Amino acid sequence: MNLLPLMTAAGSSTKLDPLQLFLDADIVVQAVMAGLILASIWVWMIIISFSLRLAGVKKRNTQFEGEFWKADDFDALVKQSTKKNIPSANVAAAGMSEWRRSTKAGPAKMDRDGTRQRLAAIMETQVAQEADNLSDRLNFLATVGSVAPFVGLFGTVWGIMNSFFQIGVQENSSLAVVAPGISEALFATAIGLFAAIPAVIAYNRFSHGVNSLEARMQRFADRFHASLSRELERM
Repeated sequence: MNLLPLMTAAGSSTKLDPLQLFLDADIVVQAVMAGLILASIWVWMIIISFSLRLAGVKKRNTQFEGEFWKADDFDALVKQSTKKNIPSANVAAAGMSEWRRSTKAGPAKMDRDGTRQRLAAIMETQVAQEADNLSDRLNFLATVGSVAPFVGLFGTVWGIMNSFFQIGVQENSSLAVVAPGISEALFATAIGLFAAIPAVIAYNRFSHGVNSLEARMQRFADRFHASLSRELERM
């Protein structure tokens, strides 16, 4: 008796084929898997693009702040830098715009305390706006991180229900009947975790990066506010 075909068949049955699991799954489970795979692809696109974006913003911000405190002409530097969409430059532009509006009446009619309050408020608002603009795509990472495991679990529950249905139809509760369906169902949960885990890690890391950048912009705004306050006292 030739045992080679049997050994080959047995060996192939022990290999996990994700593509075959997907193709053999129920249409509902397939839809769940496909949605989770698309979500995972989008998550990785956001991770790569946001990493590059955050690194670029931090570099441009650091360069601008270094040039700002050494510049002789703040207006020219800020005007040039705002075209490059540098957050700290936008904060400085907001402060200088409010400065012009508040001081155009001249020292005699100027409300110095009110000017200081308005300068602080407008730059603080701009700092928050820059942070919001930078983190607008992070909500998708948070959503996938929290929802994807439950979507995968839904596919798992549906697949297990289908396996029990097959038991009733075939009147056979052997592993040969239920194991394929259960494997397909559990694969949906695995894909859900595959999408969720990177999303959660990336969201936490990027949130920390945005918070650090926001804190740095706030320190820049405070320092600029102090400089403008000193200028008010000399007027």
